Amino acid sequence: MWDNPRLLNSVAGILTGIALLIFMLAGAQLLLRSTLFPLREIAVRGTLAHTSAAQIEQATRGRIAGNFFSVDLAAVRQSIEQLPWVRRVNLRRVWPDGLEVSIEEHVALAHWGDDALVDIYGERFAAQTDAALPVLAGPAGTEAEVTRRYRRFAALLAPLGDPLERVILTPRFAWRLKLRSGLSVVLGRDTAELPVEARLARFVAVYPQTLGKIAQRHEYVDLRYPNGFALRVPDMKG
Repeated sequence: MWDNPRLLNSVAGILTGIALLIFMLAGAQLLLRSTLFPLREIAVRGTLAHTSAAQIEQATRGRIAGNFFSVDLAAVRQSIEQLPWVRRVNLRRVWPDGLEVSIEEHVALAHWGDDALVDIYGERFAAQTDAALPVLAGPAGTEAEVTRRYRRFAALLAPLGDPLERVILTPRFAWRLKLRSGLSVVLGRDTAELPVEARLARFVAVYPQTLGKIAQRHEYVDLRYPNGFALRVPDMKG
């Protein structure tokens, strides 16, 4: 081996590479443990309507450990995303001693049941607001579908000038609506022969010639019939 220059050069190259790797690993460990690069500044970007600096500080307390190189960005991001109105967080290191935090908040579209909200993407989040928003509800996991249907139903009902205030998807996957006037609309379940949106569109089309001519306040309309609908007004109970 000792009289083979090519082999000796290869072995020397390998040993040199190993030494460099060990040196780099040791240097990385020193940087991660060093006290020479402390984090001194956290800058929050974006306009926040519902999340305060105090909430962010409390959420990240104890999570921002180490220095500029060793801070666990995933842990910091996760802690901020636990705040009620925070939808998404982006973090980046800013040399030499800072973190930049960009926060996207939920934009509330409606109440979800009695104890949560749903945003414009159909995502449920555990927050509260006093804003006058419609109410949506449905089985777990249906938030996105109920939100999508709310938009479709609201668009179909727009010609009536009676805003949609409540959309309920029951455990049997039947649809119920309530308008601002107090009118309850029973759509029932979707079927291939008569989708609920088609039933609602038909109702809106005939409204001026039917309910629109009745002076009494409408209370309840049942659209589950294939060729018409049933109506109840306060003076017609029985």
